[in-house]
Amino acid sequence: MDYALALLSGVLLTLSFPKFGHPAFAWVALAPLLASVLLPGAAARRSALRAWTLGLITGFTYFAGTIYWTADVLASYGGLQRLVSVLLAALLVAYLALYPALFALIVARVAARLSMAAACLTAPAIWVATEWLRGVLLTGFPWVLLGYSQTDVLPVAQLASVTGVYGLSALVAASGAAVTWVMCTRRARAWGAVGGVGLVVGLVAFWGRARIAADEWTAKGTPLTVGIVQGNVPQDQKWDPEHAAQIFDRYLRMSRRVVQDGAKLVVWPESSTPFRLEEDRLGRRLIGEIAAAGGASMLIGSSEVARTTAAPPRYYNSAFMVSPVASGSTPVYRKMHLVPFGEYVPLRRMLFFARPLVEGVGDFTPGDALGLLPVGGHRVSTAICYEIIFPPLVQEAVARGSELLTTITNDAWYGYSSAPYQHFEQARLRSIEQGRYLVRAANTGVSGIVDPYGRVVVRTRLFQTEVVVRDVRLIEERTLYSRVGDVFAYACLLLTGLMVVLVRPRRGGKRRRG
Repeated sequence: MDYALALLSGVLLTLSFPKFGHPAFAWVALAPLLASVLLPGAAARRSALRAWTLGLITGFTYFAGTIYWTADVLASYGGLQRLVSVLLAALLVAYLALYPALFALIVARVAARLSMAAACLTAPAIWVATEWLRGVLLTGFPWVLLGYSQTDVLPVAQLASVTGVYGLSALVAASGAAVTWVMCTRRARAWGAVGGVGLVVGLVAFWGRARIAADEWTAKGTPLTVGIVQGNVPQDQKWDPEHAAQIFDRYLRMSRRVVQDGAKLVVWPESSTPFRLEEDRLGRRLIGEIAAAGGASMLIGSSEVARTTAAPPRYYNSAFMVSPVASGSTPVYRKMHLVPFGEYVPLRRMLFFARPLVEGVGDFTPGDALGLLPVGGHRVSTAICYEIIFPPLVQEAVARGSELLTTITNDAWYGYSSAPYQHFEQARLRSIEQGRYLVRAANTGVSGIVDPYGRVVVRTRLFQTEVVVRDVRLIEERTLYSRVGDVFAYACLLLTGLMVVLVRPRRGGKRRRG
């Protein structure tokens, strides 16, 4: 029965995220796992190994259901046999499952050494601590954090402007913990916890609705008309020399169109040029002519190489800001958070069984500076591909003066899977956190514009050739979260550390029950 409950939690977590899920599932998703660990009938067998195993079951189901698309990407574009791609994807899922397992282990220890009430009360903080660790260890992979399940529930999602995504994760986890407490004890104080969580959620939603209704952030700052170019280039044509001229011509034609419609900032997707921009004079000149003719800045995703005589060349995934006024140099941002197995291969020598993937992935170099890009006397920032799911990176850009968030990506790898939808929803939350408009250009979609409340101004369809022209605002004011960052997550980490110290195994110690 315990294993079935752990499995159910994993299923509910999966069903909490796009594209097939609904955010309502998230509010009870952790309850089955917590019940399997905390039910009175499980007290006698509340061993560390059992709690760890239950957490692994939940975690493996959770991530197998949400990032299943990694196997297809490795097979289709990594050149791997299906069995090998499934194995590598399973290894990633198994690694990510360690974090829910750690959560279950700590909660079980708190219940065994302190009380069930203490376990339920601290479970939200423990969950946030494990999510934060998942976002930083081994370069981090903060995909499908629990708080992202509520991005589309805008009144509740406004909490992110204060606490970031981790505050949403804690709120949702608190709901599951309160339900578990009732399931396990049926005591009056447990029902009081449910009522307390319900009251907090209600107050957050009421405040969030009022915040959206006030609509103050969309009246701040300076207006700017932006254009998004979604070229819809198939992945198998992207680097084919036979299609290079056709691809570039498509982007030029679409850019002329958005400039004619009044765009003063034109955004191309990640790696959109079929050449290295800094090495192709003709390409730079043609882009510069469009920028000069329309008085528009153009943000261009392109690979870059830095060559020196003293060292091997270094390759970067970059974004260039082409100014409407000719200048000696083009401002550039170099991607800092590289994608494992996409832009570099960790443990390359050990992955002999994945030789096609290892040989097919070039070693990009991470950028070493978070630079802002100029647009007509203002400053904007960009996040390339999955950099947008790292809140501290975006928060630092705003702290340095970014007035507009942009993100460029190529999600063609993921087909019609859940990945493009998950990616877009996670990017939306950065707008709420930072109080900024977000402009997102994706090669095959989903492209779009999001306002500072997380409302989608416009979004494109997948695998369609489209342009978008809309007005945004360049904003200087900052939200509380943009000022203090992940202080809430650090507090949860501190509380979790305290719990670990309090419940660490002691020789000759006695258990307390409650």
